[in-house]
Amino acid sequence: MKVIDNYNFENKKALIRVDFNVPLNEKFEVTDANRIEAAKPTIIKVLEDGGSAVLMSHLGRPKGERNPDLSLKHICAKVSDVIGVAVKFVDDCIGEKAEKAVADLKSGEVLLLENLRYYNEEEKGDEAFAEKLSKLGDIYVNDAFGTAHRAHASTTIVAKFFPDAKCFGYLLAKEIEAIEKVMRTGEKPVLAILGGAKVSSKITIIENILDKVDDLIIGGGMTYTFIKAKGGSVGDSICEDDKMDLALDILKQAKEKGVNVHIPVDVLAADDFSPNANTKILDVDKIPSGWQGLDAGPQTLENFKKVILGAKTILWNGPIGVFEMEKFAKGTIALGNYIDEATQNGAFSLVGGGDSVAAVKQFGFEDKVSYVSTGGGAMLESLEGKTLPGIAAINE
Repeated sequence: MKVIDNYNFENKKALIRVDFNVPLNEKFEVTDANRIEAAKPTIIKVLEDGGSAVLMSHLGRPKGERNPDLSLKHICAKVSDVIGVAVKFVDDCIGEKAEKAVADLKSGEVLLLENLRYYNEEEKGDEAFAEKLSKLGDIYVNDAFGTAHRAHASTTIVAKFFPDAKCFGYLLAKEIEAIEKVMRTGEKPVLAILGGAKVSSKITIIENILDKVDDLIIGGGMTYTFIKAKGGSVGDSICEDDKMDLALDILKQAKEKGVNVHIPVDVLAADDFSPNANTKILDVDKIPSGWQGLDAGPQTLENFKKVILGAKTILWNGPIGVFEMEKFAKGTIALGNYIDEATQNGAFSLVGGGDSVAAVKQFGFEDKVSYVSTGGGAMLESLEGKTLPGIAAINE
């Protein structure tokens, strides 16, 4: 793997694709600087070598127009604060103005370019636009996992203009290694925990990981499609009736491959999708009309605990209850606690995919698992077995 440690940046300008697509409030202040913090080690490595860093990113969806609300100038102060170096800003990302700002950059300095998506050519993967970007650095570093699944000019196409001078930053390298551990090199038994609402959004992941895992926990809203397919009553629980045959096929494939599938046996059911609903514990396959399962039940959690504590490699993708409501968050919190315990006992744990990352952050598990992925879509496509264009471009 071509990683940043293979290069010395002394007197070199590193063109670094970062993912600074961060949330801003109405005063244009950064409300979550995690992505900036994540890029810091890569930027510091370049500066400590005696090089300079040219940072490029997108922010929001300006759709090829110069929307002042989505200017990266708003985050400049925050980037300076996080990195500990005063970051310069130029209000373009290609052309004379950008080229002059880069030419004036001295060793140890950092320059942030304007929003890449002010140009439609960025998302189109336009080669001429990528070539203009390539004039702004001596070495290309991709450290933006969150956009690695897009063949955009700055994430993929630009790499071809650096045939012998391109590498992964620390963050992207860590993401690749974490996924490799789950999918290929992890110590057995390997466990995947898949939650979330729909089977349809996880089909390709399930089919791809059945060859790699020893145990599969299915939780969340997906549960009810499997239970109904097996003849159970799920009441008003979320269910994809058109995916029931698929659910049965997944169970059949798992059995043929020797994968142990663990599905909830009881649930915390509610008579309304509301924090004020009446609740009771019910068998997962005996939920009456007017009731819906919104969290895992106590016996299910006991069963899951045994499986999790027995695992050596754990992937967690998706919550197992409606954790956004406190009444239905207990199952997801319990899962986090079990994974924390397994991790302390030596297991490798990777959390990835939108809602599970949100849950991990909300309940304070970020430092209690081995790795939390920074890229939702990119992470999911990796688990589906797809080659991400931003990663392939560096490896070519």
